Order: sequence, then C-alpha cells, then structure tokens
Amino acid sequence: QVQLVESGGGLVQPGGSLRLSCAASGFTFSRYAMNWYRQGPGKERELVAGLASAGGSNYADSVKDRFTISRDNAKNTVYLQMNSLKPDDTAVYYCNARRSLTNANYWGQGIQVTVSS
Repeated sequence: QVQLVESGGGLVQPGGSLRLSCAASGFTFSRYAMNWYRQGPGKERELVAGLASAGGSNYADSVKDRFTISRDNAKNTVYLQMNSLKPDDTAVYYCNARRSLTNANYWGQGIQVTVSS
C-alpha cells in the first residue's frame, strides 16, 4: 500500500529547468527522511539530495547550487527543483523515503530526465 509516484520528468535542453515531484501515500510522511537518487547510463545509483524529517538537507557536490529539495508535509509530496541542467544530469531519478527507527525504506519506480540539445 506504500506508494511513491514521481512526476515532472522529460526532455529539456542544457541550461533548462525541471521540477520533479514525488507523491507519497501509505505511511506517515512527516516522520520520514525523503531523498532523491539518480542512475545515469552505465553509472551507479547515487544520492542527489536528501531532506531529513527535522529539516536538514544535503546534496551531492555535482548538483549543489543548482538543485533544491523541498517538502510539503500537508501534501505528502517532496520536490526536486533542478536548474541549469547539464547533459551529465541525464538519468532515471528515484524518490526514496526512509525511517531509520523502523528500518523502513521505500522506493518509487523512477522517472526519466534527459538533458540534450
């Protein structure tokens, strides 16, 4: 019954912007840390951005100052605003919810982001 559903991906030109959304259901959203991961072609999955339930955030060095993670607990939704996109940002992006207290760890299906001219 737990669901994480990503939306907002697609094709964008270098230098453009996209905002990814992840709608969560089936768990107490506000108690979970929310994260965005990505996996590019031929690459390992990496953590892009994370947002703790208490509010602290962290970013991969490759995206800092370009991406912003945020959450709206009233809507059970986490966002990833992506600006100044580069071809290297091309990947499948995955929404992740984690609660260390219970070892809960949930994943969305992923959504494609392609940055190309």
